[in-house]
Amino acid sequence: MTAATLPKPKKRKWRSWWLKQFHTWHWISAAVSLVGMMLFAITGLTLNHAASISASPKTVQKSGLLAPGLRPLLANPKTNDAPLPPRVAEAVERAVDLDPAGRPGEWSDGEVYVAMPRPGGDAWVSIDRASGAITSERTDRGWISYLNDLHKGRNAGTAWFWFIDVFAVACIVFTLTGLLLLQMHARHRPSTWPLVAAGFLIPAAIAVFVLH
Repeated sequence: MTAATLPKPKKRKWRSWWLKQFHTWHWISAAVSLVGMMLFAITGLTLNHAASISASPKTVQKSGLLAPGLRPLLANPKTNDAPLPPRVAEAVERAVDLDPAGRPGEWSDGEVYVAMPRPGGDAWVSIDRASGAITSERTDRGWISYLNDLHKGRNAGTAWFWFIDVFAVACIVFTLTGLLLLQMHARHRPSTWPLVAAGFLIPAAIAVFVLH
């Protein structure tokens, strides 16, 4: 049996298998998290320089009137934070182009107020329970504010909440498999561990010695 036909040592077979697995999970997690990492990196910069990035919020106010037949639906809310009745919410949306359906209301003797915060802006609707007068306001702070709020998960809803969790798991897989790949190739790349150590020690030193 020649050297070319000798079976590979078991250790080399296992190393090749693990190397293949790490590469596979590394590129899959990179593909899943690529766009998200770009978004969070860019918004990390915009958040860090928020004071120097000017924004001009735009505010739109509208008003309307609830039909007399719908006003009795505001008479007896089930709780102090009950949402608007569905028919009232539909009427409000038609009148002021804001949808308060399903959102908790703040009920007082004279009015019901519904806050509708969202990424990059804010909105609210107020209804006079006696006269049916509808007042609304919508504020838009622009695309940079919108992306910054997505970065923070501010008022972004349940779907975005779960996206952040999935994205975070993908990033963890990406970084851990990257670290394991570094370990497997470090023997041929002497600068590997000094660079990894620098990536840890620099932010740690800033946090310990600079931040107070």
